Amino acid sequence: MVAWPYMRARPLAFLARLIFGLGFILIGAFSLWVAFTPVPDIASFGSREVTQSTKIYDRTGQVLLYDYNRDVRRVIVPLEAISEYAKNAVIAIEDSSFYGHGGIRLTSIVRAMLADVFGGGPTQGGSTITQQVVKNTLLTREKSFIRKAHEWVLAIKMEQSYSKDQILETYLNDVPYGGTLYGVEAASEVYFGIPAKDLDLAQSAHLAAMLQAPTYYSPYGSHAEELLIRKDIVLERMRELGLITEEELAEAKTETVAFSAQSGGSLIAPHFVFYILDYLRTAYGENVLMRGLTVTTTLDADLQTRAESIVSNYAESNLKNFNASNAAAIALEPATGQILAMVGSKDFWSPEIDGQYNATLALRQPGSTFKPFVYALALMKGFTRNTVVFDVATQFSTECRPDELENSEPPCYAPQNFDDEHRGPMTFETALAQSINIPAIKVLYLVGVRNAVALAQSFGLATLGDPDRYGLTLVLGGGEVRLLDLASAFGVFAADGIRSQPTGILEVRDSAGDILEMFSPSPFQIVPPGIAHSISTMLSDNPARVPEYPLNNPFNFPGYDVASKTGTTNDTRDAWVVGYTPSIVIGTWAGNNDNTPMVKSIAGFIVAPLWHDLMAYALTKYPKAYFGEPDPVYANVPPMLQGNWRVPDREGDIAPHSLLYWVDKHNPQGPSPSDPASDAQFAYWEYGIASWYASHPNAANPPLLVPLISPDIPEPIQTE
Repeated sequence: MVAWPYMRARPLAFLARLIFGLGFILIGAFSLWVAFTPVPDIASFGSREVTQSTKIYDRTGQVLLYDYNRDVRRVIVPLEAISEYAKNAVIAIEDSSFYGHGGIRLTSIVRAMLADVFGGGPTQGGSTITQQVVKNTLLTREKSFIRKAHEWVLAIKMEQSYSKDQILETYLNDVPYGGTLYGVEAASEVYFGIPAKDLDLAQSAHLAAMLQAPTYYSPYGSHAEELLIRKDIVLERMRELGLITEEELAEAKTETVAFSAQSGGSLIAPHFVFYILDYLRTAYGENVLMRGLTVTTTLDADLQTRAESIVSNYAESNLKNFNASNAAAIALEPATGQILAMVGSKDFWSPEIDGQYNATLALRQPGSTFKPFVYALALMKGFTRNTVVFDVATQFSTECRPDELENSEPPCYAPQNFDDEHRGPMTFETALAQSINIPAIKVLYLVGVRNAVALAQSFGLATLGDPDRYGLTLVLGGGEVRLLDLASAFGVFAADGIRSQPTGILEVRDSAGDILEMFSPSPFQIVPPGIAHSISTMLSDNPARVPEYPLNNPFNFPGYDVASKTGTTNDTRDAWVVGYTPSIVIGTWAGNNDNTPMVKSIAGFIVAPLWHDLMAYALTKYPKAYFGEPDPVYANVPPMLQGNWRVPDREGDIAPHSLLYWVDKHNPQGPSPSDPASDAQFAYWEYGIASWYASHPNAANPPLLVPLISPDIPEPIQTE
């Protein structure tokens, strides 16, 4: 091959000229494409009709929960009839160089081309207002480089044919504001009850903030806080561009904007519908919601209606009796994770309690409802349901003296039970059934905080985050979880240790009837079936609840296998009951949205009646089923794991000792530790027990706590 002399002599210069020449040719071709591409009449843009709507149905496909675009609202107004604040807010956040470019921004085009070449798709954001007008009115939703190139060409042509004010007017009259709302005039009327010309700065910033994702940022949905954050971003950008002053910025940031009350209309199960809309927006994009989807959800409309009524009725009485202004409930099918009912507040349409707040998705402290996960981990490590743990006053901080049994001033930690009583020796089963705090803290110590967080996260409590944030208070509900996730996690116990991701979707079809998505089970074994059955046994043991609750209590359903757990947080800010059968899991919550305390009481009084009525109704609808057999407690395990704490110690005395004296917490069914005192907590647990025993000298005389032991003797369980 013979190289050109010039190329051999000056290769870099030759390459530069070649690139320049190719670029010139491409620019020329692009210019010709622009010149000969027709532009539709802009007069048709503002008057176009959105004819297809997204319909959301219950699980039968017969009950229409919501028709997302059924009644389109759009009011066309001239640009001068729109507040300057509203126009400037939109320009600031959507296209700050709108009045300076020719329809496109070259930097955005380069970014889109690179994304198309190197991954990420051709739609990388940064579209000008002109491009958005083109995209929303002239082009299909196809995602391809060719469609994007058409968008650029048409944007340039539009800028050549129409003025900036005409384009901006078209945009402001056509842009979607969520649901059936199109254009700033309709949005202003619906959200604030005023025409667009009267919008103030703060109102304008709110509307501009919604444009990125109107469904997500809806003031009536569950992302109102995110809307406020983005509103401030709009205001900051307006200040950077010199569109408002520092004084206007400060005033608008602190202004409380009141949105008009939303009418219920034909919207059924509103919290659930917004949950589904958020999912669809994330999965398919905002614009797809306006293209005629048919969505069949998992919702049981009948159970939903009953749940709404029960929540509303009990929330009203709770307000009078316990200063609890709100309540919520969630129901799922354990075997599939399908959401059967979702009630996020006592009244979605009530502005007094911020009814759009969806408490089933809010982060709240779970109280003692976290305890079953810790006990489950203890069983997995080799402890048993019959293991004895002492409910006695105990100082847990090794930075304090063991005798500081009532000192919880940091760094000390000597927690108390809810009733300030101490019951002495208890089995894991009775301690969990009665939700006693001190035994639970000891169990958490035995399994380790990091291990407990990891197991809880595998159950679906992903919001717990970094385990290093927590100490022994974790078992009393020191983290934050969502009611939806908590109920789903309890569903693992109901489903033989198998977890199914919560879902609200059975099927999604597009306007042509093609299936975009269909429910497919994705079960994952989290704990062995025997462990799940053991926890279910512990949580459904009605006699074990005595004397904390009488035999006739809200958690007992004679003839049915129903497990349940209560939870109440510090200062009674949250009250929970989560319970389940093999067929359904129901979680309930009561409290105040602003986290103010209720009257001091326990969840058994505050929210248990609500939970009971909802579960009682569910039992009439769903199949009657029974929990599997729990793991047996074998005779060859150490006495403390059998329920017997009265055995001779190393000195031959029958005196109570802690678990740390008898078992190795890393291998509970193995040999006793040769040096129990090497455990940092040993002296503290022993001191607490000795103090209790000194005031209960006859404690060694009662009969054994747990007389039932399996005669079968398998190989000992080995643990790490």
